[in-house]
Amino acid sequence: MYSTTWCGDCRMAKRWFDSHSIAYEDINIEEDEQAAEFVVKVNGGKRTVPTIIFPDGSILVEPSARELAAKFA
Repeated sequence: MYSTTWCGDCRMAKRWFDSHSIAYEDINIEEDEQAAEFVVKVNGGKRTVPTIIFPDGSILVEPSARELAAKFA
């Protein structure tokens, strides 16, 4: 998960993963310029977070709890 410390949607996604005991790696794009560049690339030039990359290669950007639940259904 690409995130920032100030992002409310990022905090929600992390809480959702934690509450469902789903492991994730948190990459802060404010501290990792290569990660920030990747986020911009996959989001059409925008630094949109959270950007979540799944093992199957799929990506969710700013997902709701419902979208996360559907991904793991």
